[in-house]
Amino acid sequence: MDNFKLWNKISHQILNEVDEVVNPLIGDKKSGKTVKMGADGTPTKLIDLIAEEKVVEILEGVNRSLILVSEEIGQIKIGEGNPEVVFVVDPLDGTNNAIKNIPAYGISLAIADIQNQNESMNINDIKMGYVKNFATGDIYEAQKGNGAKLNGENIQSSSKTDITQASMGAYIYRADMEKVDKLCKMIRRMRILGSVAIELCYVADGTYDAFLDIRGNLRIVDVSAAKLIIEEAGGLVSDENNHQLNGNLNVLERTSIIASGNHEIHKELIKIIGGK
Repeated sequence: MDNFKLWNKISHQILNEVDEVVNPLIGDKKSGKTVKMGADGTPTKLIDLIAEEKVVEILEGVNRSLILVSEEIGQIKIGEGNPEVVFVVDPLDGTNNAIKNIPAYGISLAIADIQNQNESMNINDIKMGYVKNFATGDIYEAQKGNGAKLNGENIQSSSKTDITQASMGAYIYRADMEKVDKLCKMIRRMRILGSVAIELCYVADGTYDAFLDIRGNLRIVDVSAAKLIIEEAGGLVSDENNHQLNGNLNVLERTSIIASGNHEIHKELIKIIGGK
């Protein structure tokens, strides 16, 4: 994409400066105060607002025209003229973990290159993706067609195909527990950490063999960066019926997700939960 070096520099600035403003609030009950309702229809906590305000501040100082899609603010245009790119940001993924100082929280940032000003942007238009785990400092990133990295080193998704020996992450609140129960009886290890962007990146680097959220209520914004990172690491991402994720880049778009390290385990997961 055009101006890769510029957008990469700005992205890393956002990752690091949001980390800096969030850090003093970790574990502080006051940071969990509800300050408004977000554009996605969920309560905005003080810590969320502070994280998002830093993102807006940085992008307003870039002196380029762009669109920001973010969980609390919704969609805004920044700068004059036709926008060059769309920034899709979840400024704080794992808010409740951050408030309680549970070390799985961070930021998700994806960038789509605008080709046609009159067309809606889609998750498959994402060209760059970044996820930073604020608790560990780890940075996952990918550029479409150039592979995925963790802290600057190339990563590869899991090649494990035996689901009875696999480890996976999941989000199961209000999920179809009959499907979840079938999976739990077969999978070796299941983890529930409460930060979908970070857990999806664990699929990208092989820490997890898979991740699943079959509620149909997962925000496209939350997975836009991690989807690219997984795919560039050799993994697969689909909905629960094995269809390609195809949502538009807005805070109201929802999906289910199955992410895995390889075709064999992906196919087995789809089969277990009764997908097509």
